[in-house]
Amino acid sequence: MARIAGVDLPPNKRLWIGLTAIYGIGQQRARDLAAKAHVDPSKKIKDLTEDEVARLRAAIESEGRIEGDLRKEIQMNIRRLIEIQCYRGLRHRRNLPVRGQRTHTNARTRKGPRKGAIAAKKKVMARK
Repeated sequence: MARIAGVDLPPNKRLWIGLTAIYGIGQQRARDLAAKAHVDPSKKIKDLTEDEVARLRAAIESEGRIEGDLRKEIQMNIRRLIEIQCYRGLRHRRNLPVRGQRTHTNARTRKGPRKGAIAAKKKVMARK
């Protein structure tokens, strides 16, 4: 089993799909990394040799931020927006959509389930 950047790659998948299990690597970046490491991207991960895994590891490390470093950087950017109290920071703090979407209707993914205040009142009234 190949372990790169602290992530166990799924052994039965092809290399260019399996690399997407690493946070910060999408399909195109996975293909580019495979080409840079001189590894066939359509090869299954379980069929990779130790030399190929080492070359991939080196290519990924030289490429840039992934996994923990990338997550930390994104969180720091959000914290900065919240601290300077810009509009985007306020939207993050209130758990509302940040990029200008409407919230009168929709936005349920970000806002969570509807508050059932009216439905709860009806239930209380019906009991009496």
